[in-house]
Amino acid sequence: MANEKGTFPVLEMMCAMCALSVEQGVKAMKGVKDASVNYASNTLYVEYDPWQVTPDSMRHAVQQLGYDLLIEQDHPQEKQEELQRAHYRKQLHKTVGAWILSVPLLLMGMVFMHLPFAPLSMMVLCLAIMLLFGRSFYVNGWKHARKGTANMDTLVALSTSIAFLFSLFNTLFPEYWLSRGLEPHVYYEAAGVIIAFVLLGKLLEERAKGSTSSAIRKLMGLQPRTAFLVLEDGEQEVPVASLKAGSVVSVHPGEKIPVDGFLTKGSSFVDESMISGEPLAVAKKSGDKVWAGTINQKGAFYFETTAVGGRTLLGQIVKMVQLAQGSKAPVQHKVDRVAAIFVPTVVAVSMLTFIVWMVWGGENAFSHALLSSVSVLVIACPCALGLATPTALMMGIGKGAEHNILIKDAVALEEMCRVTAVVLDKTGTLTAGHPSVTDMNYAKSEGATNEEETLFLKRVLLGAERQSEHPLAQAVVEAMEQEGISSLPVSRFQSVTGEGITFCYEEMNGWAGSLAMMRRLVPNPSPTLLATADQWQQEAKTLICVGLDDRWLLSLAVSDAVKPTSQEAIRQLSQQGIEVHLLTGDAEQTAVAVAASLGIDHYRASALPSDKEQYIIDLQQKGKIVAMVGDGINDSQALARADVSIAMGKGTDIAMDVAMMTLMTSDLLLLPQAFRLSRQTVRLIRQNLFWAFFYNVIMIPVAAGLLYPFTGFLLNPMLAGAAMAFSSLSVVLNSLRLRWIHL
Repeated sequence: MANEKGTFPVLEMMCAMCALSVEQGVKAMKGVKDASVNYASNTLYVEYDPWQVTPDSMRHAVQQLGYDLLIEQDHPQEKQEELQRAHYRKQLHKTVGAWILSVPLLLMGMVFMHLPFAPLSMMVLCLAIMLLFGRSFYVNGWKHARKGTANMDTLVALSTSIAFLFSLFNTLFPEYWLSRGLEPHVYYEAAGVIIAFVLLGKLLEERAKGSTSSAIRKLMGLQPRTAFLVLEDGEQEVPVASLKAGSVVSVHPGEKIPVDGFLTKGSSFVDESMISGEPLAVAKKSGDKVWAGTINQKGAFYFETTAVGGRTLLGQIVKMVQLAQGSKAPVQHKVDRVAAIFVPTVVAVSMLTFIVWMVWGGENAFSHALLSSVSVLVIACPCALGLATPTALMMGIGKGAEHNILIKDAVALEEMCRVTAVVLDKTGTLTAGHPSVTDMNYAKSEGATNEEETLFLKRVLLGAERQSEHPLAQAVVEAMEQEGISSLPVSRFQSVTGEGITFCYEEMNGWAGSLAMMRRLVPNPSPTLLATADQWQQEAKTLICVGLDDRWLLSLAVSDAVKPTSQEAIRQLSQQGIEVHLLTGDAEQTAVAVAASLGIDHYRASALPSDKEQYIIDLQQKGKIVAMVGDGINDSQALARADVSIAMGKGTDIAMDVAMMTLMTSDLLLLPQAFRLSRQTVRLIRQNLFWAFFYNVIMIPVAAGLLYPFTGFLLNPMLAGAAMAFSSLSVVLNSLRLRWIHL
């Protein structure tokens, strides 16, 4: 039996180290060929031999590690979203509760520390914060300690525990220090506020991550739940899940097509923009293929099903989005990676400090050893390291929002500065996303245009096009209405398949359609109109010829117009050293015309969703860091596969859900601004991390007593706490500089 592949939601993960634990635990199981955990989407992608391992056994293994696996087959994404919302509410309550107790604790520790019973009151408040709201840090820290690993939870648990226990000793036995001429300081406020800050960071992280499962759920929602099955005695509405290959299904005007198949009776126009990105509806007749999730227009037809369920093109898109998201490396927080080395190092330095002081400390060896070792742990508290990245990211996200750049995944800000190639969808990204009349050309008689005849022709044309079901008719109607033209009533309207329309007004026969239709009806066409028509076709515009009887009087060019700012945006991207690629579901001629007009050297035409994803993969295999910009459902696979995914705000909800970043307006000039924002933000992150590490490199030896033999200076835990607070403040102030940086 062939290996099976699956994607399962993972519950209860708190950090990237948790994701690594789940991944390693599942990989170690016999029969598992490959496994990867995406911490951003909380999902496990696994390839396994069903004869040797089952989803139930994988769930049991994950539960043994302290997490859980959702293996339900019915609506697993909805279940995961429900559990994640419950988890977010729990985190919110813990964060609010911790801050409610931390504010009075901080005031007592900084202002009212000499009041009677202040130390006991602070002890109670701090203990309540630790047990009620910070319990997960100690539980997770203990789990990692048992496995010989460490993360930020370990550092939080260790530093706050030492600070609390040392403060508790000073509260219960102050005479120990007083008898030695030292003041018994307490550090309850440091322990409590650290927990409150870290909880706030976790809450913001959960909110920023969001739920990628909602994108999958919306993709699945494109398929209707019921279909009209054609039986011998008529039509019967049945669940889509009951359809089988070979069933005959009826589709009414305006309905979504439930499964893949081919027409057996009737004709219509079908909106396939979700598949191809092409804004024009496609004419369908007997024998033509139709796809699940596409939208029927005004006609009705029967079709025979060829693929159902996960085998439909829509089902394959859903599966590929899941696999693309699951194949990404887990989002490893810089601080968590560093903590795996940093925490044991700090503990070792603290223990070494205690030993050195006990051996060479003289008569006050124990007191100096205890103070110095605790100072090392307090001054190495993770606030500066913990704030270094998120504060810069939060400022970057806020700065982006001010400029209509909505950043859903903060990782995008870190990755964008590394991008070497950007892939742009055409429809809705470079172009407006809907057909419109871009040009008109009138026949001239005796050297001048007859304005009355032209106006009359437009009024008659408007009356006819309002009766047409063709997608181009709406573009013509909108153009005429924008000119304030009123329509004239026409009679004997008829649609000529593949050519255009015919109609009558009083005694005149009118027509509007393709160049082939014009050549059939007009014996001597105007050379001027022919020349213009040829030019428009070379520019990949759709030509509509309009005339009365055997005269060709008017030409209209319809196309999806390029946005005014697209060319400037591409020029700025090129100046930034980013290679620009164009992907479109349109024909080769259209792709060539758009690429030439915008100065794009790399393009691919007639690209289906799977082709777009493969194009991204090919670029990545060449060593390029790829950003994808799109606006449609047909872009969702490529967006999920790209290193950085960017959606246009006027596009579909699904494209925006899959994407890490959304440009909230249709102005493509926001794209080069987003790249500049990324570079500025990453520069701040690197500065913050440098100062956070520099602070620890300098201050930990000072806290250990390195200066004592030379200057007699010994850093006590109170000053260590103040130094720790100063380092955090410096990181925050550095991040705030982004407010005044011009994009």
